[in-house]
Amino acid sequence: MVGLERNSCEVVTAAFYFGDYCIMGGSSSSHVPKEDLAFLLANTTFSKAQIKQWYKGFMRDCPAGQLSRQKFLEVYSEFFPGGNAEEFCEHVFRTFDADNGGTIDFKEFLLAINITSSGKISDKLNWAFSMYDIDGNGTIEKAEMIQIISAIYRMVSSSDREAPQETPEQRTERIFIQMDKNKDGVLTKKEFIDGCLADNVLCSMLTANSSNDV
Repeated sequence: MVGLERNSCEVVTAAFYFGDYCIMGGSSSSHVPKEDLAFLLANTTFSKAQIKQWYKGFMRDCPAGQLSRQKFLEVYSEFFPGGNAEEFCEHVFRTFDADNGGTIDFKEFLLAINITSSGKISDKLNWAFSMYDIDGNGTIEKAEMIQIISAIYRMVSSSDREAPQETPEQRTERIFIQMDKNKDGVLTKKEFIDGCLADNVLCSMLTANSSNDV
């Protein structure tokens, strides 16, 4: 089985807290714009001090205040040296980039980190649904799920891992049999969330959670 070492946002969180992306120390500004600070205090679980720490690290690595696709991919690739993270990174980047501006600003970044690290499973599943719903039409089609699962396989593949026992197509078919209650060939947000809540293993796999098999 192919095991995912971390979920998608744990990778980004670690990258901005540790190693070359360490938030603590350095000379980056921690002066968050007042409007952004007020918004993030009202819409995340982070304290004022935590927001300032995140901002300091974000601005150190993104002095222009925008996280580019290329920088995002660099962060991801460091955590998956044995595989190809580019395609999966694109999907995560798209989900972070709430306004579809082509870059991630600090508010978008911290909102996404908050959702995926808050511990609220409903928030995490809503975020995961947005990633699988590639075209943003409010449902997940089989082709979309196959695309995401294929990207996950490529990202975690390496010579010292066993090959997955199911193809992306086989895995998607199994998921749809379990989740698609009205058998219309697509998953609504309710079907996706209800299906995940009813099956912890499936939930962990679809949210790419740590220490679980893909």
